[in-house]
Amino acid sequence: MFHLNKGDQAPDFSALNEKGETVKLADFRGKKLVLYFYPKDDTPGCTAEACSLRDGYPKFIAQGYAILGVSPDSVKKHVKFIEKYDLPFSLLADEDKAVANAYGVWGPKKFMGRSYEGVHRTTFVIDASGKIEEIIEKVDTKNHAEQLLAV
Repeated sequence: MFHLNKGDQAPDFSALNEKGETVKLADFRGKKLVLYFYPKDDTPGCTAEACSLRDGYPKFIAQGYAILGVSPDSVKKHVKFIEKYDLPFSLLADEDKAVANAYGVWGPKKFMGRSYEGVHRTTFVIDASGKIEEIIEKVDTKNHAEQLLAV
């Protein structure tokens, strides 16, 4: 696992969204992007985070931000998650962990004494020129929209 910093150029990526369309960082040139990485669809923390961003979505749009979520889940799982919680933004299927690896958020984790490989919940705010404006590593899942809008 490596570490990106504020001011770094955001790594390019290409992954399928819930509609099976290929989405790339280049699609957001000239726009601001909230790119958030989360471990798994429809789990308590990930659902709280997605719903916080959903509820704050109008404020993000008003400030010129697009939002993309990324997890190792499949396109099919993303479709169910979006429909269940009425999420207004796309989720990218990163089954091969290429995007997570490019952003340095895939690596060793511990939970209840067990070690395993997984996604470190992290959010990157990317400016219109593709540079990383902010990195949030201590995500408040229930209040993530407010946490981001306060940055």
